[in-house]
Amino acid sequence: MHQQIDDTEINITLLTTAIGAEVDGVDLTQPLSNAIAGTLRDLLARHNVLFFRAQHLNLDQKKRFTASFGSLLTLPYVSPLDGDPEVIRVYKGANEGGGVFGGDWHTDFSFLERPPAGSVLSAVTVPPQGGDTLWASQAAAWDALPAPLQELLITCDAVHVGKPYGVKWSPPIETQTGAGMTMSRGDPSADEDRLHPAVLTHPVTGRKMLFLNPTYTVRMDGMSEEESRPILDAVQRHCIRPEFTCRFRWSPGTVAIWDNLATQHYAVNDYQGHEREMFRTTFGGATPRELTTPYPRSAVTV
Repeated sequence: MHQQIDDTEINITLLTTAIGAEVDGVDLTQPLSNAIAGTLRDLLARHNVLFFRAQHLNLDQKKRFTASFGSLLTLPYVSPLDGDPEVIRVYKGANEGGGVFGGDWHTDFSFLERPPAGSVLSAVTVPPQGGDTLWASQAAAWDALPAPLQELLITCDAVHVGKPYGVKWSPPIETQTGAGMTMSRGDPSADEDRLHPAVLTHPVTGRKMLFLNPTYTVRMDGMSEEESRPILDAVQRHCIRPEFTCRFRWSPGTVAIWDNLATQHYAVNDYQGHEREMFRTTFGGATPRELTTPYPRSAVTV
């Protein structure tokens, strides 16, 4: 399908009916008109993750594109690019062992009071095979969730903690990201409870979407970890069913942008012996608490 915006014809190819779309016809190296930026925000709201091939953005262009969706953020616990706190170099070298950045299903930094609204990731060097990223639509997952679980979760809060960065749940050293990236760990404040609604309402589409993830969600409010675990495990198995997901094969110059509060994602660590280099920026928006009920589209932070 395509849309004509000003003098630009935008072509949209869906990856699946649940999530993901490739967008062609927009030159991200150039400033976006208000009309095109608005169209891309609308497409992101409806498809959760957008992909743009062969863009090859420099860092200034990348940050300008990111700012079309929300205010640029600096993230805690992950060391940014030298001299540019708003950019993270996502890198794994050919000789690195261990884990990979984002190598489990998660929603980015959901343990913060105001988690990122979304992120932009651009590929520079990709392995000859492997290194894909998967995304899962949490609105599609909610729509198909059995009614008893919907009734249980719709008014519940969940407790999130920064497990990889704290003390109590610090991951084993052999599973941690290798020398290509520097993380801050062992911070006791990352173990503090943060309550967010288990179910959000998207401010543009009005769709309900689950807001739970195994990396940061430890229990339901009012329940112990032991009582919560069967519920959280059952919901997570449901959330990442293949029919709610898309899997993307990167190529140099590809740019992806995703809605962090509407998705989970997973970076596949299956390219040992090869290099993978990307650059990431992040933008802000509403808090999860502000997304518990529908509110006018004009209230969306852009």
